[in-house]
Amino acid sequence: MSFPPQIKVPATYMRGGTSKGAFFRLQDLPEACQVPGEARDKLLLRVIGSPDPYEKQIDGLGNATSSTSKTVILAAPTQPDHDVDYLFGQVSIDKPFVDWSGNCGNLTAAVGAFAINSGFVAKERIPENGICTVRIWQANIKKTIVAHVPITNGEVQETGDFELDGVTFPAAEVKIEFMDPADGEGSMFPTGNLVDDLDVPGVGTLKATMINAGIPTIFVNAEDIGYKGSELQGDINSDPKALAMFETIRAHGAVKMGLIKDIAEAANRQHTPKVAFVAKPVDYVSSSGKQINASDVDLLVRALSMGKLHHAMMGTAAVAIATASAIPGTLVNLAAGGGDRTEVTFGHPSGTLRVGAEAKEVNGQWTATKAIMSRSARIIMEGWVRVPQDSF
Repeated sequence: MSFPPQIKVPATYMRGGTSKGAFFRLQDLPEACQVPGEARDKLLLRVIGSPDPYEKQIDGLGNATSSTSKTVILAAPTQPDHDVDYLFGQVSIDKPFVDWSGNCGNLTAAVGAFAINSGFVAKERIPENGICTVRIWQANIKKTIVAHVPITNGEVQETGDFELDGVTFPAAEVKIEFMDPADGEGSMFPTGNLVDDLDVPGVGTLKATMINAGIPTIFVNAEDIGYKGSELQGDINSDPKALAMFETIRAHGAVKMGLIKDIAEAANRQHTPKVAFVAKPVDYVSSSGKQINASDVDLLVRALSMGKLHHAMMGTAAVAIATASAIPGTLVNLAAGGGDRTEVTFGHPSGTLRVGAEAKEVNGQWTATKAIMSRSARIIMEGWVRVPQDSF
């Protein structure tokens, strides 16, 4: 009996922010995978090692967490005045699907570097030394992102002294601007309210801020669900009842936000919306053993991604946090002390993060012009990823 051989697909394995993923140029994918559809999804699932009933992704590049089960495809820009199109696929660990419903803010930090290294940015726009501004079209959410990538001797500078909680080693700082981060297809607050009463069966009626900025996110108060806001991954992820509760909150919030019509649809839309809980500052010890004092932060935020508490903070959720904090009266803003603010420092399981946003109210509707944060990125490995020829 003969079996099909493996094929080689050019790929780069990169860290961006607190995430890792497999990066591809669209033109390097097998022809059948250069268009959206089943073949592309099957290829990416096999690359990452999913679906894996053992939830380890041993036979692929994934590391069995939502932060490391990610793929990126870059292509020539479809929009004027942009350098590259960026498409993100969140690969399920134990189920056979790829979620294309949202962006990955952390991997955005690596998109600029990959675009430069892959020839998408015109050479005349890359300085010999300085900052290269990469204009990214985020194809999942149809938004512009601007990455400011450091350049040394004509090449992307990856090493540096910028430290990011949740990442072990320092690297070069990459500043990212998420332009007009709110959902362009509707209100930034889809219910029309800064705070809603969200009825969740088995949980009760919760105060919730539901916002479309960066990524659709549902914020609730930690104390309303029995938490302090200083919890670490083990406190949540080792508790099946807690995870089930958060998924129920997420599903009912998704319906209220108009993202799905029925809670049953939430199972096939795991990447969005996110659910997070906020609290006023308290002292706690981060997952690395670092002491975080209440005076170090404006508020505490814990967020779940793909059904598990994130080890740090998703970049897109950080955009939602920044935007919501800039709008007086949201749960995020109130946890941070209320009032007008253009930036906020929040505590997460791995440490702290400072983010900024600009928001204004026009004709009774809140809009955000941009959100800003700093991340870092570097190439871990490049070459080819091999997959069986019959994978797709």
